[in-house]
Amino acid sequence: MARNIQSLERAAAMLRLLAGGERRLGLSDIASSLGLAKGTAHGILRTLQQEGFVEQDDASGRYQLGAELLRLGTTYLDVHELRARALVWTDDLARSSGESVHLGVLHQHGVLIVHHVFRPDDSRQVLEIGAMQPLHSTALGKVLSAYDPVAHSEALESDRKPFTERTVCDLDDFERILDFTRARGYAADIEETWEGVASIAAPIHDRRRMPVGAVGITGAVERLGQDGEMRPELIAAVRDCARAVSRDLGAGRF
Repeated sequence: MARNIQSLERAAAMLRLLAGGERRLGLSDIASSLGLAKGTAHGILRTLQQEGFVEQDDASGRYQLGAELLRLGTTYLDVHELRARALVWTDDLARSSGESVHLGVLHQHGVLIVHHVFRPDDSRQVLEIGAMQPLHSTALGKVLSAYDPVAHSEALESDRKPFTERTVCDLDDFERILDFTRARGYAADIEETWEGVASIAAPIHDRRRMPVGAVGITGAVERLGQDGEMRPELIAAVRDCARAVSRDLGAGRF
């Protein structure tokens, strides 16, 4: 275990070294800068190169940061850009709906909550940023599964376990729900994940018109529902919020 940790530390130091330089570095430069034997440094560089984190110039044999590291960094920035663009609109949605608002993205076969606005009352609430929600039963998860092909595949491959008597687990029934979600532009969760709790969510798209997240409200089923359906004015408010964030991300009108 200690050997693995040391290898990770050396790899991280190597990436920092390459990130701080204004030119490509050779094997000897890297090894001497980090106090490593050439063989050890070469082994780490070879592994990082295979993973795409480091690239080697064919002509000079020198090393520089790879495209995969840039891709990971861009993904991180995209999530934070999404949250930054959504701040004002999610605050407005919480005020207009009177309910808590969640912003979620696909992460590790589930929905990662990256922003949470409390319900605007004096009730005691727990901040849920960093929490994970299932794809198959929550409104946020259904929206991502309906619009994002990767989320769709992960939802189909996952264990769609029942949380309540209302949870839809059958594959054909779930696919019909996703078709319905795409047709009407939003998803609902009426006591499918938590007893007495309902939610409404809509998709957020980026400048490429790709789905990058979902925004939704969550609250007591008696507040969000009306005659067994979600209240139309709340549906409209959630969809308006999603469109506003999408426009701020450069998606144009939907």
